[in-house]
Amino acid sequence: MTIQRLIASLFVALLATHAATAQTTTPTFPSKPIKIVVPFGAGGVGDLTARVVAKKLGESLGQPVVIDNKPGAGGVVAGDTVAKSEPDGHTLLLMSNGTAVSAGLFKSLPFDPMRDFAPVSTLGYFDIAVIVPVDSKFKTLGDLLAHARANPGKLNLGSINIGSTQNLAAELFKSSSGADMQIIPFKGTPAVITALRGGQIDVAVEILGPVLPQINAQALRALAVTGDKRTVLLPDVPTAKESGLSTFVVSSWNALAAPAKTPKAVIARLNKEVVAALNAPDVKKKLYDLNVEARASSPEQAAELLASEIKRWGEVITRAGIAKQ
Repeated sequence: MTIQRLIASLFVALLATHAATAQTTTPTFPSKPIKIVVPFGAGGVGDLTARVVAKKLGESLGQPVVIDNKPGAGGVVAGDTVAKSEPDGHTLLLMSNGTAVSAGLFKSLPFDPMRDFAPVSTLGYFDIAVIVPVDSKFKTLGDLLAHARANPGKLNLGSINIGSTQNLAAELFKSSSGADMQIIPFKGTPAVITALRGGQIDVAVEILGPVLPQINAQALRALAVTGDKRTVLLPDVPTAKESGLSTFVVSSWNALAAPAKTPKAVIARLNKEVVAALNAPDVKKKLYDLNVEARASSPEQAAELLASEIKRWGEVITRAGIAKQ
């Protein structure tokens, strides 16, 4: 054998050894169960959305996808847990409007919502509604706004606690309408409903799902929904935009994100499986039953949504004069 052939044979053997070594040292994904950290307690819309998607992802990925509920502190605990996790795709965060709100609501965070996460995809959107008692004299959003503008400071607008998505949506409603309203915060949705039905407040801004049974029972009436289109759940109720408030377009949403520095190939695999899960008829039906519109996105679109929401809610918080926590 000539020296040239010997060198060539050694080179080929070296390449084969390197390829075999690479195959044994490069882990496949997923190589263990995947955990979705949810910044809410069990049983809420966000938690149930995550569970529906998790079950489908577990089937397609061949590994269990479990839910880890870490409520409290405006989602900071859940976000910090994922931001500091190994960036291998096995620990994910359920993002929401709250993730964006926290950027403007807190003086400091243990993580940067934009730099410390790699968005995977949006999961779903759910409507917010402007609601009144069924016997209210306000039959349309236009009626209510005309009264509010003619009687500055006399209309009481209810929402849940200060800094929540609903409360900030109420602030956006107030500023978009140009009407002087008194925003009254309550500890939770049941208290808002009680105050509305008892006449302590005139109108409320609330996520549609929890108040839909009251609307269907004709105890409350929706004057408008705040998404960019009418909801199939209440097809006869116009959007706020249709009713003349072109800048009052708000939807609550959820998305999945991994820690920053998660390999792009892992993000791409997760995105592919999430898109497939959300396109599955059984998943769409289950989310529809939760009043959630299943809607996937690319990682880039999810990142753009987060950035735009951080900017938007930061401006609402500043304009409303809400003190940073």
